[in-house]
Amino acid sequence: MFEVSTITRHAATVLVGQLAVMAFGVADTMIAGRYNASALAALSVGSSIYISIYVALNGLITALLPVWAELRGAGSHATLGQSVRQALYLCLSVIFIGTLALLFPEPWLNATGVPEVLQNDVREYLQVLAIAVGPSLLFRMYSTLNQSLGMPFLVTALQIASLGLKIPLSILFTLGGWGMQAQGLVGCAWATLVVNTWLMLMGIYFLRHQKLYQEFQIWKPLEPPNWKILQNFLRMGIPAALSLLVEVTAFTLMALFISRQGVVAAASHQIASSVATLLYMVPLSLGIACSARVGFWIGANEPRLAEKAAYTGLQLTLLLAMFLGTVLALGKDALAALFTVDAAVALAAASVLGWVAIYHLFDSIQAVCAFILRCYKITLMPLIIYSIMLWGVGLWGAYIWAYLGWGALESRPEVSTFWITSSFALCTVSFAFVALVMWVAKLRRL
Repeated sequence: MFEVSTITRHAATVLVGQLAVMAFGVADTMIAGRYNASALAALSVGSSIYISIYVALNGLITALLPVWAELRGAGSHATLGQSVRQALYLCLSVIFIGTLALLFPEPWLNATGVPEVLQNDVREYLQVLAIAVGPSLLFRMYSTLNQSLGMPFLVTALQIASLGLKIPLSILFTLGGWGMQAQGLVGCAWATLVVNTWLMLMGIYFLRHQKLYQEFQIWKPLEPPNWKILQNFLRMGIPAALSLLVEVTAFTLMALFISRQGVVAAASHQIASSVATLLYMVPLSLGIACSARVGFWIGANEPRLAEKAAYTGLQLTLLLAMFLGTVLALGKDALAALFTVDAAVALAAASVLGWVAIYHLFDSIQAVCAFILRCYKITLMPLIIYSIMLWGVGLWGAYIWAYLGWGALESRPEVSTFWITSSFALCTVSFAFVALVMWVAKLRRL
């Protein structure tokens, strides 16, 4: 396979850092679960709202990866530096939107019927994360630059170090200790704020002092907004962000709809979604690595090599997804028991994890395809496919089946109902995206 070592090495480095970051959520799930079941259920709802908002806005930032990779491939280093400075305007605008959305979560809570008993904890949790979203997105911009340059090592090192801060802080703030009173769920959010701020400051320091960035002249005086560059960002970023919004909300809104089934259902779904999110880090890392190489070869005007890099990424993704899905299916009972001391929650979660194994296979394929398609500037068609299949079939279809019934199908108010329909929707998306990648790569090669 072409560039298999380059893509694998890049993806493995990114994966280590992403696993460290995702361990934040896993740790919070375990810590909140040991505080009480209500905190775990509130975390399920609060994290779903946060992720829905954050990932969509984050899509505007990560859409810059193929832009910067292409400039690097073309050897336009000074232009890349100017592009980074202009992206700061985009990032600050995104931060403003994200902060407001998290400060006022009532539309999400009311529209999905989250029980009143959970709403206060969810609001407090999101209010602290509203402050944390700014540092997080600024660090994401630094991370995206490093990914586009094929140099993820500094980012990974910072993410590993940040995990060493996050876990003890979450335990201290949530459960109390050393003279500090237990704060419950909101303690997890305070720990996230501290860690995100530290990551942002370290990213700024490295960007300023590391020699590897000097050739891009990033620290030249900030120019006024260049509307041509910003329009190009938005042309790429808005469809990509909306696609991520559809993809992520189709996943996270499950928690809000499931919450009406009770604390055990919400808590078991939180465990299943934590595992699915953790597994997603593998195709995410492969997508980032593959995108950096495909974008580089497109910028270097080598469409055949870009196509080969894309196919290498997809082959690696399929192999790893099949392996991880099998491991999850075989070890679902033991894994569920690690997350909770509540026997009813553990039993319910184990039954759902079998479907998560199938879900992961199709989720992996479509995720890497989406990264590749952005390199080829194909963003509108994926958005249309996502909207129809993930919202229309995966989420709305599951809601109808779970609570209303559909034709000969009687209502099935179970957590697995949502995972079954979402798996079917992702299967269809995967086949459509693979066909798109093959088509556009062939066109560029001719």
